[in-house]
Amino acid sequence: MCPDRAATNGLRRQSCLMPFLRTAFIALSHNRSLRNFCERSRIGNKLSGRFVAGMELADALRVAESVNKQGMFVTLDSLGESVSSAAEAHKAADVYHQLLDSIRERHLDANISVKLTQMGLALDPELAEAIATNLTEHAKYTGNFVRIDMEDSPLTQVTLDIVRRVNARTDLRGAIGIVIQAYLYRSQADVEQLISDGIRVRLCKGAYKEAAEVAFPRKADVDANYIKLSQVLLESSLYHGLATHDEGMIAAAKSYAKHRGIAPSRFEFQMLYGVRRDLQRKLVAEGYNVRVYIPFGREWYPYFMRRLAERPANVLFIAKQLLRQ
Repeated sequence: MCPDRAATNGLRRQSCLMPFLRTAFIALSHNRSLRNFCERSRIGNKLSGRFVAGMELADALRVAESVNKQGMFVTLDSLGESVSSAAEAHKAADVYHQLLDSIRERHLDANISVKLTQMGLALDPELAEAIATNLTEHAKYTGNFVRIDMEDSPLTQVTLDIVRRVNARTDLRGAIGIVIQAYLYRSQADVEQLISDGIRVRLCKGAYKEAAEVAFPRKADVDANYIKLSQVLLESSLYHGLATHDEGMIAAAKSYAKHRGIAPSRFEFQMLYGVRRDLQRKLVAEGYNVRVYIPFGREWYPYFMRRLAERPANVLFIAKQLLRQ
């Protein structure tokens, strides 16, 4: 077999394997037994270290300070998803209140990212909205900002509704933002409505397993929609975030902004802690704003598995790191 044909066949096999691995890692993210084992084991904590800043709030603040010193902004996420009681929801919220106070005390250039299921959304949407409102009030008081993360598609509408109601309060307008996932068919309409409402958006591709009835099944279509939506956001007068490590998506945004005379200061690129640090530094050197998403906490397993689902090649990278230690 000639080298070119061998390379082509290798790429084809890799391309066929990726959807399988993505599905497998997403399924594993819901495996309670494996999660319990990993989150309590030494090897599990070592594995998570690539993408998670640490187990405690102090770890996250230390990493945030280091990232700021490299010329990048930060968003902090206390890991955790669905809770089983109102008490647990309030306890999770307390961590974010501590973060907001610590960010101000340490003069960090950072904001917070919050999942509504962690604030009790599955138990009682009114509970989650009350907690989100309280966090936004605290953020406004401290001169900060709350980003509400988007979860899987059954929660899209209720998440949008809560964010829009909080932002509709005159005293909180502009202090809360949201995430939109480019793989959903509905996202263009959502982006247009959010811009009309004056709500800042973080655009990402999407990290959940969704049915073809609600999301683009082909990567090429997701990419095309991401580029289209990023251009809509760039044309907005609001300050939005483009969350991607895809150099093609980044190049498309940079090219469009330059062509339209949109200054780099009017938007930011957002990337995950531990992923493409070289690219983060390169963008900063080129004069672009970069924000690093820094997660922390003991409930890291679902987040870790979704990172592997997004890019299964990370498995090989992590294995090499462990063998070196």
